[in-house]
Amino acid sequence: MKKTPKLLSVLLILLSILIVSCRQEENEFIEANPEETLKANSNVANLLLRTSMNDGSDDNIIDNASCFSIDLPVTVNVSGLEIIVDSEEDFDTIEDIFDEFDDDDDDLEIYFPITIVLADFTEVTINSFDEFENFSDDCDGENIEDDDIECADIKYPISTSIFDINNELIGTLDINNDQELYNFIDDLEDTDIVNVGFPIVVILSDGTEVEAFNLNQLEDILDDAKDDCDEDDDNDFDDDDCENCSTDQLADVLTGCDNWMVDKLERNDNDLEDLYVGYQFNFMADGTLSATSNSDTFPGTWESAGSGESISVEINIPNLPDFNDTWNLHEIEQHDDENQVDMRLGDDRLRFESDCTNSGDGNGGDNMGMLGTILQDGLWTVASYLDDGIDETNDYSGYELNFNNDGTVVADNGSLINGTWVVQNSESELLLNFGTSIPFDEFNDNWDVIATSDTSVELRDTSGGGGGTDTLILEKL
Repeated sequence: MKKTPKLLSVLLILLSILIVSCRQEENEFIEANPEETLKANSNVANLLLRTSMNDGSDDNIIDNASCFSIDLPVTVNVSGLEIIVDSEEDFDTIEDIFDEFDDDDDDLEIYFPITIVLADFTEVTINSFDEFENFSDDCDGENIEDDDIECADIKYPISTSIFDINNELIGTLDINNDQELYNFIDDLEDTDIVNVGFPIVVILSDGTEVEAFNLNQLEDILDDAKDDCDEDDDNDFDDDDCENCSTDQLADVLTGCDNWMVDKLERNDNDLEDLYVGYQFNFMADGTLSATSNSDTFPGTWESAGSGESISVEINIPNLPDFNDTWNLHEIEQHDDENQVDMRLGDDRLRFESDCTNSGDGNGGDNMGMLGTILQDGLWTVASYLDDGIDETNDYSGYELNFNNDGTVVADNGSLINGTWVVQNSESELLLNFGTSIPFDEFNDNWDVIATSDTSVELRDTSGGGGGTDTLILEKL
């Protein structure tokens, strides 16, 4: 028992040493890695704040405002069609409607109330168009330099350790998204000392991942990247100006898909795409191309040059002069199995489309799916044909249609009219071509499939320019 005071004294001395040691370790934690110590209002902190801001430009096709975004879902009316927008895929749908015709007004109406998300992630409920305008008027216009950095993204999570010299508390925090990082940087005080866990990975606009091993490197990466891309702050969707297009990308798309069709052809204010229904274009890597229609083949050449927004595409098909010119590449679109290449020349326009699912022989074969199976099962009649609202069904009275497995279709009323048929775009379209044979030349088009059953197929086509609608209903005998 007499040894207890001595033992207690030794323990107190050891405890004192341990406390001093811990305090020294705290000081070393703060001071040993100055390149990892994040200060409020420092340049790197401001760059991180700008990188983590809410980017409001993705939905500009709806709100025409880059300084805030609309919280989805939201209901809009686009040129008379009501759409519930709940993903970026619906932005594509809106753009497709806008792009369908060049001589109409692209109207979009937002149904209120909506919730908008500001650059600092504040959410505001908007109940009317007047309230909406109050916010949108505060935004800068298209492609005006703004605070947010869209050319770089932080790869999460990142870890931080915090020491507040006022209360000497040490804490750790994992940051998992832009909103958490923005709030963290925005709440930093001058008295806060933050140590950041490295390495931090930064994802650049071209998808490249770059590692930073200290704050100086992170600052340099973000500073270099902030103006290194087109931030796509125009009021469309997915950067239609082809800023990042290349001739290699164009060649890969054109030669990688078979049987391109003419989706749009406008020359000198004339809509000519209906003249080329059933034509299939194939582009070769050696610069040659061929266009085929029924048994006719038209050879030609193609060539591209330039980069970005200044790519020219020269097409020369001697026997198809409507295509011959040096076009400017406007847009390359790739969505699932549907691909489009859009070219412009002043007010003229040429757009090719391919679903990349046909076998390459122009026939349906095994690629026609359920719709192909239905059409090949028996004979069909024209139950109804409305040409822009005018009933022309009687022109087809007495004809029986036979859809063959080799991609041919025969109309028979005692004399035969031959044509071709192709199901495409995941059975959403039926391409018919009867050449110049009256009256079935009226059916030469790429029809949208509206409804199908074992005994009925309903098709619809909206013409370019004037916007007239044709409806064709086939019924099984």
